[in-house]
Order: sequence, then C-alpha cells, then structure tokens
Amino acid sequence: MNSMAERLQKLLAQHGLASRRKAEEWIIAGRVTVNGVPAHLGQKVDPDHDQVAVDQRLLTLQQRPQPYYLLLHKPLGMVSTCADPQGRPTVLDALPPELWCLGLHPVGRLDTYSSGALILTNDGDFTYRLTHPKHGLAKHYRVRVAGRVSPDTLATWQQGIELDGRLTCPAQVKIVGVPGSRHTDLAITLWEGRNRQIRRVAEVLGHRVLRLHRLAIGSVRLGNLQGGAYRSLSTGEIKALLAESDVSPTLPRPSPQVLAGTSPF
Repeated sequence: MNSMAERLQKLLAQHGLASRRKAEEWIIAGRVTVNGVPAHLGQKVDPDHDQVAVDQRLLTLQQRPQPYYLLLHKPLGMVSTCADPQGRPTVLDALPPELWCLGLHPVGRLDTYSSGALILTNDGDFTYRLTHPKHGLAKHYRVRVAGRVSPDTLATWQQGIELDGRLTCPAQVKIVGVPGSRHTDLAITLWEGRNRQIRRVAEVLGHRVLRLHRLAIGSVRLGNLQGGAYRSLSTGEIKALLAESDVSPTLPRPSPQVLAGTSPF
C-alpha cells in the first residue's frame, strides 16, 4: 500500500464529508465503496489511485479542501442539521449561498427549541476532537426552569443522575440571581453531550425547561453576536479549543467570565 494511504473514515472526515464517527456509521451501513467494493472499518485507501464513493456518488479526494471554522448564534426554531425533511430552517440557511457547497456541518447539536453557540466546520477531525466523549470539552449554558429549585435538587443535579441506564457526569449547576416563585435561572456547565441532556435531567428532577441558551463552547463565547449571525473563529480560538479538548474531563472550573453577564432571557 502506498505511503499516502489513509484510513478511510479519517480521509472522509478530513475532506469535510462527515465527522469521523458518522463516516464509520456510513461504512458499517454499506454506503461506502472503494473501487466498487463495499468498504470496511479501518480500510486504508490511496486518494490518488483508489475510487471512493458514498451512496454510489464518486468522490474527489485528491486535494483536501480549505478548512472553515464558524461560530453561529443559532436562533430558536432552527434545526442543527444541514437539511430537514419537514422544511424547517437549518443552520445552512443562516449562511450565504456561496458557503453551502463547502461541506460545512454542525459540531455537536443544539435542539430546535434552544438557542446559542454552535460551531460549524468542514474539518471532520476537528469535529471528532470537540465532540468525542473522551475529550470532555466544556459547554456553558444559561437555563430557565419552571418552579423553585431546592438545594437538594441542585446537589443531585451536580452529582449526576441515571439516564438510559448510566449516570450522567458531574455538572456545575448554580442558581443565577434571585429565584422567582414561578421559575429559576441556572448557570450550567457540562463536560458531556448526551441528547437533550439538560432537558431530560430537569424533567427527572421535577422541573420543566422554559428556556435554554448556550453561552459558550470551551472558551469561545457568543459575546455580542446576534441571533442568526455568524463569524469566523480566530486562529487563537481554534488552537484554544483543540487544547481544551485535550484535557481530561475531571470537572475543571469554568472561567467566571464565561458564566458572568446579563441574562439572555
């Protein structure tokens, strides 16, 4: 095998076609072929000589595309996908048409009824680093829940509860401001990213989430970025995210500057 050969899932990720985990799912599902033969996990290919296809569509892999790294302020009602069968607005609708063909995809997810920071990139390796559970990159949220949260509930939330047969990782959960009789505002930091985790934990603990807003991903903050707007990540921010995702998730303390500021609600 040529020294230029790369593992297939890594090559697909490098070209912004999918995250490495998603590429592995495609391979397992039989959607990827190499020289007309169904591919297998761990297979190495030479982009200069092998023909790779996804869903029978031949790919051009000789030249790695220019990587893009964007921070989007996802508004309420927008789905964190690049296409939606229900016709709802997607993250690509927030971008100019000239960026649609670059293979951009969201890094992680933010559900339809949540708002805030969402990174878009066409760098699958970057996505893998930021989303794989072993890296534990911190995500910072401001959350409003129905009712008054008791000290016991707060402690339980911080320690972790059982979801889907396993405990959630410890989280940092603090009450922000003075709780009202009808709702409580919370500053929450997570080092894992299960599907709809904050909403599900809140429900188990007897509180319905009224609003959920992501303030920051690692040290990258939304700041004054308006809803529906986006900006490019700086080189410094990209390096910082990679460094922060290299730290073992042992419940580090989030920067107080990240959690401070006026309420988004």
